[in-house]
Amino acid sequence: MIKNTLNRTTRADVAREAGTSVAVVSYVINNGPRPVADATRHRVLEAIKKTGYRPNSLARALASGTTKTYGLVVPNIANAFIASFAHALQQEALRNGMVMLLGDAGDSRQRELELINNLLSQQVDGLFYNSVDRHPYIDVIQASGTPLVMLDRVEPDLNVNILRVDEQEAARQVTAHLLSHGYEDVGIICGPIEMFNTQDRLSGWRQALAEAGVTEHPEWIFPASYTREGGYFAAKQMLKGERLPRALFASNETQAIGCIRALAEHNITVPAQIALVCFNGTEQSAFHVPSLTTVRQPVSEMAKKALAMLAAPKNEAQLCEFSHQLEIGESCGCRAGKIGKNETYHY
Repeated sequence: MIKNTLNRTTRADVAREAGTSVAVVSYVINNGPRPVADATRHRVLEAIKKTGYRPNSLARALASGTTKTYGLVVPNIANAFIASFAHALQQEALRNGMVMLLGDAGDSRQRELELINNLLSQQVDGLFYNSVDRHPYIDVIQASGTPLVMLDRVEPDLNVNILRVDEQEAARQVTAHLLSHGYEDVGIICGPIEMFNTQDRLSGWRQALAEAGVTEHPEWIFPASYTREGGYFAAKQMLKGERLPRALFASNETQAIGCIRALAEHNITVPAQIALVCFNGTEQSAFHVPSLTTVRQPVSEMAKKALAMLAAPKNEAQLCEFSHQLEIGESCGCRAGKIGKNETYHY
């Protein structure tokens, strides 16, 4: 039988090729609900291969009420933390028999909206969403009736599922550890000021300074994008100042790596001349030289909870806040340790 390239191959075509009924073809494809003899199953599988039949996922979705797919929209997959969280979500989805469709907005608000609309048009069973900025398109998703879990802080009156770490407290903890070394001139490379997570991390840094009786220097606050380039150029800007801070809090891992590169170009070593801690570390932090003292989020546990939140009944929105982990590396001035031997504190 020659496949008709102008018309989509159907289960009826497969049934004719295999010499059996459409129902039997369905039983083979769906592995039930009725058993099929091995010889018949083999004929059906050979007929599927010969005809080039592919199940119509949209028709199946209309019949079953599910597409077995989730959507994930993130600001920029190049961010190491976002990539690690996306990987954890993908693996957890697969363990639950689901497929994850990734939408990378590339830090573009317009692109983010296009991705959301595209995923909604594909009838995904739910969306995980981390917005580019402080104005997420929650209304668009809610209008579609699609279950949603926000992976970032949003306004509490929006009535959506939220999965997050207390970033203000985490920033306070890692800055407090930095200050425990006795540093008094402490700066920060933060994210774009208008972003909620920037405001949380900046507030945590300020709280730690105030608790330690350390003076805040506004000239040592350097807003930058959450990228290596952002950290690099923020450090370059810092180096133009009249006086350098003795220690820095970089508000994500990639900024910290860019910052260390810029300092190295000026023969400034970490932590001997400028100590450094950072936020949202990944497995890369332990392999950097020096290893980075960082706050890490429990992405595997968070991924499990995120899927459970999507599957929960649509009664009322859930807020789930996870504890962070403070991993001690060398960049803050602590003694060097072997890979895998860094101290970890849970908060």
